[in-house]
Amino acid sequence: MAERLESLKAGIIGGLSLGVICLITSLLNTLVLARYFEILISLQVKWDWQLLISWAIATFSGLLFGVTYRYIIRQDQNPQLNAGGVMAFALVRGLAQLELDWSLAGVVLAGESVLWFIVAAIVLDKALQSGWVKPFPSI
Repeated sequence: MAERLESLKAGIIGGLSLGVICLITSLLNTLVLARYFEILISLQVKWDWQLLISWAIATFSGLLFGVTYRYIIRQDQNPQLNAGGVMAFALVRGLAQLELDWSLAGVVLAGESVLWFIVAAIVLDKALQSGWVKPFPSI
């Protein structure tokens, strides 16, 4: 039961961090990229239910990432495991967005996905280092 609670904590931290960075990048896309770069006008976000759904999907993805990341890294200090976990989630999300829109905006969104999961991994690493979340024991 204790391991499940730690996984839930990791999932909540991952979900919150991805949800926050999602809102920040949506704001950045609307206020900077779409405004000053005409080719990226499609990145402009409408503040309606679609944003809420996108935010919920990002938050849920972060929750799944947080739980999985805790199991991936365990107590090992292997940077390849950390980077592999981040890139696995980021590429699945980013390449799916790129497949939908083969333009510069699609490339920006794919890069944004990588950024999201890097931020979530950094936040989770800090939570593990500070003891907020206990790492999954190595086998």
